[in-house]
Amino acid sequence: MGANPSGPVVVLGECVADAFATARPPGVTGLDLGVMPGGGPANTAVALGRLGTRTRFLGRLSTDVFGRLFREHLAASGVDLTGCPAAEEPSTLAIADLDDEGRAHYTFHAEGTADWQWTDEELAAGLPADGFACLHTGSLALVREPGGDRVERLLTGARQTATVSIDPNVRPLLVAPDRYRERLPGWCAAADILRLSDDDLAHLHPGASPEKAADSWHGLGVRLVVVTLGPEGVFASLDGERLRVPAAPGVTVVDTVGAGDSFMAGLLHSLHARGELGGRLDTMDAEATHEALAFGVRVSAATCAVRGADPPWADQL
Repeated sequence: MGANPSGPVVVLGECVADAFATARPPGVTGLDLGVMPGGGPANTAVALGRLGTRTRFLGRLSTDVFGRLFREHLAASGVDLTGCPAAEEPSTLAIADLDDEGRAHYTFHAEGTADWQWTDEELAAGLPADGFACLHTGSLALVREPGGDRVERLLTGARQTATVSIDPNVRPLLVAPDRYRERLPGWCAAADILRLSDDDLAHLHPGASPEKAADSWHGLGVRLVVVTLGPEGVFASLDGERLRVPAAPGVTVVDTVGAGDSFMAGLLHSLHARGELGGRLDTMDAEATHEALAFGVRVSAATCAVRGADPPWADQL
């Protein structure tokens, strides 16, 4: 793995079939399921590809019907799938139930599925031979075994030559928050960028303000901490320098599925375009950070305005 600030952003993690349940008309028994390709890391890769960032996805894509859907979706969004093994295990399925505010609550079917079965050889073979600017990962790929430990080792190795970005995306129904908290210090030691939602913050640092949590994570090695706060906008801390960006005005929220993933893509896209990725964020300042946060908010808002994780293309912004 060599340093290459102009190289692609590599996104590592799961693809999930997001099934949205809708009630049938009165008197008709059952539910209808509309399935869309999802999964936090895959959503981020799709959004990056649509924004025009060179993006390689590392995911174990099943050969089943959902895996074929994932491949078509990612490829059509301009994502390089060279690093994706064809897996015999089934795809992960999530049933999404939307509340009155459009927030999704999931039920997962994830035992023995393709996403978590990484080998060290598969991971090493999936990385670009000519280097890359950033490795972004997170969500269940970091905590589901047997692949979680292998992904963590990859992050430590990648840090030698590329920016490392992590989005924990805590899923308490599948993995106890204690496990995330236990492993977070190791992730922070590898990461340059840590992005969390307000829900993640409550799970990982209960009762702490974004400022207090950011200071503790800076102490573990992270330079840029970002906490997305829904309608309250975004908080960020760059080496202790605080920034806030408001939410985009006038957005009619259809649902928030993929909003955080799209925000992350907007942030990384902006930083990559400015040449900030490829190392330890040594040239980052408040202006570059604010610009990247504001662009992430725009991308996230566009995603919230449509159903499901369907991020915008560059010419739609």
